[in-house]
Amino acid sequence: MMRLLRPAARGLVSLTLLLGLLPAHAQAPSASNGEAPPTPPSTPSALTAELFYELLLGEMNASSGERATGYALILDAAIKAKDPQLFQRAVELALQSRSPDAALRAARAWRDTLPQSREANRFLLQILVAANRVLESVEPLRGEIAGSPPMERNAAILAVPRVYGRVPDKKLALQAVEQSLQGYLQDQTTGASAWASLGRMRLLAGDVPGALEAARRGQEIEPGAQAPAILALEMFGRSQPQAEDIIKRQLQASPSPEMQLAYARGLLDEMRYAEALAQLEQLTTRHPEFPDGWLVLGSVQTQDSRPELAEASLKRFLTLAQPLPESEQRKRAMNQAYLALAQTAEKRKDFAAAEGWLGRIDNAEEMLAAQNRRASLLARQGKFDEARALIRGLPERNEAEARAKLNAEVQLLRDGKRYQEAYDRLQQALKREPNDTDLLYEQAMVAEKLSRLDEMERLLRRLIELRPDYHHAYNALGYSLADRNVRLDEAKRLIQKALEIVPNDPYIADSLGWVEFRLGNRAEAEKILSQAFQAKPDAEIAAHLGEVLWAGGQRERAVAIWREGLSLNADNESLRTTLKRLRVPGLQ
Repeated sequence: MMRLLRPAARGLVSLTLLLGLLPAHAQAPSASNGEAPPTPPSTPSALTAELFYELLLGEMNASSGERATGYALILDAAIKAKDPQLFQRAVELALQSRSPDAALRAARAWRDTLPQSREANRFLLQILVAANRVLESVEPLRGEIAGSPPMERNAAILAVPRVYGRVPDKKLALQAVEQSLQGYLQDQTTGASAWASLGRMRLLAGDVPGALEAARRGQEIEPGAQAPAILALEMFGRSQPQAEDIIKRQLQASPSPEMQLAYARGLLDEMRYAEALAQLEQLTTRHPEFPDGWLVLGSVQTQDSRPELAEASLKRFLTLAQPLPESEQRKRAMNQAYLALAQTAEKRKDFAAAEGWLGRIDNAEEMLAAQNRRASLLARQGKFDEARALIRGLPERNEAEARAKLNAEVQLLRDGKRYQEAYDRLQQALKREPNDTDLLYEQAMVAEKLSRLDEMERLLRRLIELRPDYHHAYNALGYSLADRNVRLDEAKRLIQKALEIVPNDPYIADSLGWVEFRLGNRAEAEKILSQAFQAKPDAEIAAHLGEVLWAGGQRERAVAIWREGLSLNADNESLRTTLKRLRVPGLQ
């Protein structure tokens, strides 16, 4: 039996608040003669004295903590008044009482009372999904899509996977979506979007081939549609070569700078640097006013040690971005450009220019990166202790910042060839986190620099035991064995394992080429190293490729490769050691 609070109870709810919950036409009667003013026939008042009293009691009970009673009264009033605000209030009270069943009853009553209300249908859909009554959501999901205006229908369809994003049973969610979209999959106006949504649900359910097939079916209906291609981008690199075909066909049918940039970024993630660079150069040629293309191109050119090209691209980005409306995204992008420009200036040893670019960064989130760059500038000028003090003085507001500081300090020590201090710093960190794989890898690399090869091998094998998919460990150990010309068969197996995990990594390919050379397979080594250098021009790969060519009598070509390597990084230790050991005329 309901417990009703009498209106004499004070301090529970104000009449003004109550009236604010009511529709504009449902106001209490008032007139100078005591009679209710006439109501226009087109908007008859639903507020009777009895209904007003019921609402008042409902709010009073809810305010005093009797939410179940308040819910029942307000829901009854909502049904009588047919008012969406009151239905929503009933749903809110049910949710505040942690009663999904009551919320569902209110939403169903709302939809049954106002069957044309999209808001009622949307509330019902959300509550069913939140309550994990997934298959019951099919009908309201169909209603949500069908009720959307034709111009908004594709957007409504593409939003479907977000509705089911938190459902634990993704296969059940896929079943519900598949049933809901049946009427839209073959339609010329909605087919591409429907297949893309269905494909994303298949992807969430772990069905990668099914998702790929959905992207293909969607593209067949509308070759230039972006939604199937964006879905294919999500599968790019999952050993699904057909995904890339879908992306390429979309770019041919309806090229857009945003899609081409996304494809280039996917290629970078796959370590297909040369192809990514080609896409970015094509993008900036076709769309020279598209700022983001210049930013990514400049960042890649910075990493490729092409400072003059990088500086031109990054400055072009800044010219295009500065007039754009202020936003956090724009500020982050400009800060990224400032950091890259500081890096290019540092490589030219123009430390004043580098500091000038860093001085433009005013975003707190980027200050750590800026200070790290400043520390590098100080170290390059011989002010090593100042550089280390700068890093140590950075704040540690969370674990991520503490780790970033540690990484920056260790990198600074390694760059300064202060390997024992780097080793000791990592040892301190590993005492707190003995199984941290990243720290173990860093310490192994420093141990190698200290010629503690047994320690390096022990650390790398420990790392492989902890994380069997840590490709860096396989590659580092295999390369170390190959470089020392020992246990070459084991070295090759280790490097091949790394390539199984990351098939397109040119640095791992470089290791494989080097072990083939050590095994006496010079032709195979030249083939592998040439492909690696083409994919990623790098001084270390140049050192190995040049030596293979030199050993095969192709000395002019070897010298040309070495010269290119020196232009990329004249300070590369491996390249310098190779030139000195082989006594290459004019390059030592």
